[in-house]
Amino acid sequence: MDKKNALRAGAVAAGTTLMMLLMSSPALALTRDDGDDPAPKLEVIETLGLFVAAPLVLFLVIAGLVMVLDKSRKQA
Repeated sequence: MDKKNALRAGAVAAGTTLMMLLMSSPALALTRDDGDDPAPKLEVIETLGLFVAAPLVLFLVIAGLVMVLDKSRKQA
């Protein structure tokens, strides 16, 4: 009985996704608007720094501050 429910749920999810994809209109990203002003392209190193290194550094800084400023640890 459990496999039948899982199969039914998968079929409903796939059908819903398919219908949403078929009924949606294209984004028409190739058509420029009057006020469209695209930025210059990023280099690979800039992209990695912005989307990989910067979040990692920010996470490490926040985690470090939490560990340093944690007052709930018992001082022995």
